[in-house]
Amino acid sequence: MNGAQTLLQTLVNCDVDVCFTNPGTSEMHFVAALDQQDGMRAVLGLFEGVVTGAADGYARMAGKPACTLLHLGPGLANGLANLHNARRANSPIVNVVGEHATYHRSLDAPLTSDIEGFAAPVSGWVHVSESATSLAADGAAAVHAAMQGPGQIATLILPADTAWNDAEAPATALPAPALNPVPAERIEAIAAVLKSGEPCVFLCNGLGTSAAGLDLLGSIATHCKADLLGDTFIGRVERGAGRVDLPRLPYFAEQAEETLQPYQHIILVDTKAPVSFFAYPGKASELTPAHATAHQLSAAGDATLTALEQLAEAVGAGSVAPPRAGLKQPDLPTGALNPEAIAQAVAALMPENAIVVNEAATGGFALPGFTANAPAHSWLDLTGGAIGMGLPAATGAAVACPDRKVLGMQADGSGMYTVQALWTQARENLDVTTVIFSNRKYAILQVEFMRVGAVNPGRKAMDMMELNRPDLDWVAMAQGMGVDAARATTAEEFSTALAAALANPGPNLIEAVL
Repeated sequence: MNGAQTLLQTLVNCDVDVCFTNPGTSEMHFVAALDQQDGMRAVLGLFEGVVTGAADGYARMAGKPACTLLHLGPGLANGLANLHNARRANSPIVNVVGEHATYHRSLDAPLTSDIEGFAAPVSGWVHVSESATSLAADGAAAVHAAMQGPGQIATLILPADTAWNDAEAPATALPAPALNPVPAERIEAIAAVLKSGEPCVFLCNGLGTSAAGLDLLGSIATHCKADLLGDTFIGRVERGAGRVDLPRLPYFAEQAEETLQPYQHIILVDTKAPVSFFAYPGKASELTPAHATAHQLSAAGDATLTALEQLAEAVGAGSVAPPRAGLKQPDLPTGALNPEAIAQAVAALMPENAIVVNEAATGGFALPGFTANAPAHSWLDLTGGAIGMGLPAATGAAVACPDRKVLGMQADGSGMYTVQALWTQARENLDVTTVIFSNRKYAILQVEFMRVGAVNPGRKAMDMMELNRPDLDWVAMAQGMGVDAARATTAEEFSTALAAALANPGPNLIEAVL
C-alpha cells in the first residue's frame, strides 16, 4: 500500500466515511486511493467554500467528522470562511490539505504558501505529515483531535510524496476523547442561585440546545421559575412540536440589553457571556447588565448533559416534566409575498423531521415565530457570521441525513457566495428544497449603514448594497446547474411552489421575489 491508501483505510477504520473534495495535482494519489476505497463516499464541490461548508453541515447533523480534500494553500484559503463558521459551531472536521512533495517545498514553486499559517486560526489541531510510514497514524490522530469535545477542525497537511511512497499498514481508531466533568461545587453554587428567588435566565448553546439538554433545562426552569434563552446563533437546535421552546437573544445590542435587563443572574450553558455582534459608536459591547452576574455552568467541551442532570437533582426538578410545544400549523397565506407570508407557508407545509438551514438574514425574521409549533425539526444557523454557509451546509446535512427533507432558507446576496453548491446537490440527487429570499439587496448592510452612524447614503454607497442592474435570475442559475426551479411573486404562488417542491424528492429551488 502507498501512504494515501493507508490514510483512506485509516479514516474508514475511524468511522469517517464521507470526503467532500476539490482536489488538484498534488492530491491525485489520494484521489486514486478514493477510487479504490469502497468505504468512503466522495462528493465533489466546484468551490472550496462549498466543500468546507458541506463538511460543517454534515458534522452538525451526523455528530462525527467528514474529511475534506483541498488543494494546497490557495485551496484552503478559498475554504477558510466556512471553516471559520464550522469552528464557531464546534463542528468536527478532518481537513486534509495537499502540499508539495517534501523535497519540492524549498523551491518556492508558484503554489507554495504557508499552509500551516492559513490553517491555524480555524483549526484546533494542525499537523504536517513528513513520511508515508507515519501517515496512517497521523490520520488516526487527526480524527481523534477532531472529536475532542465539543468538536473541532483538525487539519492534516499531506505532502504529495507521503501519499505516493510505500507505507506499511492502516491504523486503528484511537479511544474517543472524554468531555470535561463539571465540578460539583460549581453545580452547588448555581443551585443556590436558582433557589434564591432572584430572577434567573439560562443562556445556552451546544449540548444545551440538544433535545436532551432542552428537556433538562425545561424541567429546571419550570421548577425554579427561571427563563430560557438561546444564543442569537446556534450550531444546531431541536425545535417544534414536542420540543422545549427556546427563544433567542436578539441580534441588535439594544434589544439584547432590554431582554436581559430583568435578570440578576445569567446562567451560561455551553456558551459564554453575551457580547454585541459588532461595536457601535456609543453603545455597549458587553451585554450582561451592570446589576447582573453571569455564572458559568458549563463551557464548550464540558459534560453539559451530566451537569444538567446533577443540577436538576440539586434543585429538586428531577421528576418535573418539561413544557413542550404543541403542534399548530397555520393556514396557507394569501395576497402579497413578503417575509411573513413565506414563514407562514413554511410553517404550514413543513414535513415532520425536516432540517432547516437558516441563512435568510433580514428576510428570515418571521421564521422562528411561525415555526415554533411546526412539526419537530432540526435548525442550523450561521454561527460565525461569514456569509455563504447556507447552500453548502444544506448540502452536507442532506448527505448526512438522506432520509430527512432539508429546507434551505437562503438570502440572495449570501447565496451568491457559494451558489456552486446547487450543482453538487443535483449531481448527488440530494433532497434539498432551497427558498431564495430575493429582495435583490444586501438588506442587512442597509440597516447597519445607519446603525454605525453613517447617514444619507448616496448613489455610490447604495450601489454597494443593492443587487440590481442586472437582477439575479435564480431560476436560470438553478436550472443551469440541474436543479428544478420556480419563481413566486405572490403568497399563493409561493405556497403552490413549496408544496410541489416538498413532494418532489431531490433538489428544488424557489425564488421568492420580495
